[in-house]
Amino acid sequence: MDALLQDWRTHALQVEQEVGRAVIGQMATLRLINVALFARGHVLLEGDVGVGKTTVLRAFSRAIGGAFERIEGTVDLMPGDLIYHTFVDAEGRPRIEPGPLLRHGEALTTFFFNEINRARPQVQSLLLRAMAERSVSAFNREYRFPHMTVFADRNRIEREETFELASAARDRFMFELRMVTPVDREVRRALALDSAYHDADLLLEQVTPAILPWQELNHIAAAIQTSVTASAALQDYVLDLWQATHTPLQFGIAIDGVDMQRLVLAGVSPRGISSLMRAARVLAWLDERTYLIPEDIAVVLPAALGHRLFFTPLYEMQHAAIADAFVAQLIARIAAP
Repeated sequence: MDALLQDWRTHALQVEQEVGRAVIGQMATLRLINVALFARGHVLLEGDVGVGKTTVLRAFSRAIGGAFERIEGTVDLMPGDLIYHTFVDAEGRPRIEPGPLLRHGEALTTFFFNEINRARPQVQSLLLRAMAERSVSAFNREYRFPHMTVFADRNRIEREETFELASAARDRFMFELRMVTPVDREVRRALALDSAYHDADLLLEQVTPAILPWQELNHIAAAIQTSVTASAALQDYVLDLWQATHTPLQFGIAIDGVDMQRLVLAGVSPRGISSLMRAARVLAWLDERTYLIPEDIAVVLPAALGHRLFFTPLYEMQHAAIADAFVAQLIARIAAP
């Protein structure tokens, strides 16, 4: 591993450490968000209200540098609301200013869409283009934000006035991560009783700002991908995992109470397998290796593939539980090299 990537590895681990000053009980989530950042992938967050999703993202944004933007998903949000803001100034004249996607220009690094499934499909479609191309067209020109990472979360409790993400939208996210309330008693004690964890702004002040030159993230991410290799045996393993998402019975995958012949509507896409490999290479790099091992695949597989398994309507309402069981079967049934 060359000196430049070693230096950046130090930066990446420092980012993770600094975010850990503001967030406790979520180390696995912090590692995978860090992986997604250096794999240049977008992240869909799941979690109960109040588990600290926004604090995590603000902490990462502060540690990385660049601009942070957040928008709330509502049923009356329109695509134009992401692009421009209209108002009447003090002199009674109508004014138009750039909206949350445009106001920071190329300095935008972290964009958080809260409760994305409350936004209409038209809004989700605009966000898809921004995620895929890191650009939008507005005011007769192209606006680019090449360093942006999109984070979104879904309201999984209330179903009224929500619009479930289409399969194409879910496939644009490298990871779906579930932030759960910590179960460790000491962590719970700190969160509930230590006043230091009751003020998010004070917590964020403990995070060292702008640890790394974020303008170079894309260049470093590309270098990581070329520096980490996969053996022929490991490549065959990944191809078997991919095929098993399409034809699970061929690999002996079975889930209690599920008719496997009627389960899978669509397996993982090529983009999904590419995301899996990109993420695994970053994980290997963080562990100071220039080659992949099966454990790298196993660590990122649930977050990278679980939301990309598309089930028939008979089972889609139980997606989370069945996807977890399916992923566990993938790891158990497909022989690793």
